[in-house]
Order: sequence, then C-alpha cells, then structure tokens
Amino acid sequence: MQLFDQAFIGDFLLRYLHILVGITWIGLLYYFNLVQVPALAAYGDEGKARMITLDKVARRALWWFRWAAIATLGTGLLITGIVENYWSRSGDAHKYTISIGMILGTLMAANVWMIIWKNQKVVLANAVNVIGGAAADPAAAGAGRKALLASRQNFIFSFSMLWFMVGPAHFYPAAFPDATSSNAMTLLIIALVLIAILQINALGLLGGTAATNKLLWPYESHKNAMITGGILWLILWVASEVLLK
Repeated sequence: MQLFDQAFIGDFLLRYLHILVGITWIGLLYYFNLVQVPALAAYGDEGKARMITLDKVARRALWWFRWAAIATLGTGLLITGIVENYWSRSGDAHKYTISIGMILGTLMAANVWMIIWKNQKVVLANAVNVIGGAAADPAAAGAGRKALLASRQNFIFSFSMLWFMVGPAHFYPAAFPDATSSNAMTLLIIALVLIAILQINALGLLGGTAATNKLLWPYESHKNAMITGGILWLILWVASEVLLK
C-alpha cells in the first residue's frame, strides 16, 4: 500500500474517518434521545438543576454533536467524489441502496444544523439567563419542542440510514447480483416517499396543532421513536428483499 495515494485516501483513510466521526455523531444522537431528554424530563420542573445541566452538559454535547454531523457529511461527500468510478463500478443494488443511506444521512445533518441547533441556541441562552436570575424566555419551550421533534426524527431515520450505508458494502451486491435498475429505482422511490412523509410530519405540517396532532405520536417518547424507526427499517428491508431478488 502506497501511503497517501488515491486508493489509500479514498478507499481506506476517508472511510475510517467517516466511520469515526459517524460513531461520534450517532452516539451523541442516541445519548440525547435515550439518556439526556428522559433524564431532564425526570427533573420535573424548570429549576436550577435542569438549567445547569443544559448549560454545562448539553452545551458541550451539542458542540461535538453538530460538528461531528458536518464531519460525517463532509467525509461522505469526499468518499463519493474521490473514489474513482464510484458509481460506474457499482451494481444497481449497491448504487440505489447506498443512495437511501446517503439521502437519510444528508437530511439528518440538515436537521441538526437547520432545526436542532437553531432552536437549541434559544434553549441554551434561556438556561444562562435563568441561572443568572433573569426571567425565563417564553420562546424557549417552543424552541425546545421543535428541536426535540427533529432529534427524534433523526433517531427514527438512523436505523435505516445505518442499514443502507453498511448493507451495500457487505451484503446487497452479493445477495442481489441480478437486481434490475428499474426495481432498484422503485425501492429508492418508496424510500423517498416514506422519508418525505415522516420529515414533513416532524415539522408539524401534518395534522392539527402540536397539542392535538396525534400524528406526532412517533416523537412523544424515545420508546415511540424506537418503534417507529424499527417499522420504517422493516418496511424498507422487506421492500428491498422483494424488489432486488
């Protein structure tokens, strides 16, 4: 192996970095949804302990979270651009299934910066003000709700994203060598429709208000999000088995 030649950088080094920063990003996503949010809810009030946790713990975690998302997206795009004949040397099953993972990852990164971080800045600023003795910002609760919905949406997407990022490299090409371009495209379209419906729902654009919208059930607890993420993964996995055989 020649150090720092194109094959080494594209086929190994960037992939290694992509996995490393991806673990950091998704690990923190799971921390927020499975640990921090339920723990803060257990505080039971908007007291000082909650605000200190937001300021000292969540602020630091969000820094690593958002920059790990950018690093994961950036290394993924570099892999796609640097590896020679990346798409042409791949079979239809590989190209279209990994595209599902890439679309989900890109959308998740957009959610991090355009929704989660945008609204968490309001929440963190409010925590600092309350700790300092100032009145709470009435906009903080709504901002926190928007960030939560987007975070739970990313949690739901992550199961399928990881499956379709890992699967094409280790499973799909060998399992479905004769998959047609038409069937693979059909799978991609099914995935895009489901992804779009869920994303629009997380933005609160389906159903009624946040208080009455029963379509927001997938995001109301981490358990609901786990169930929804598992169902989405199952639908896409079964669809891939049917369409790519």
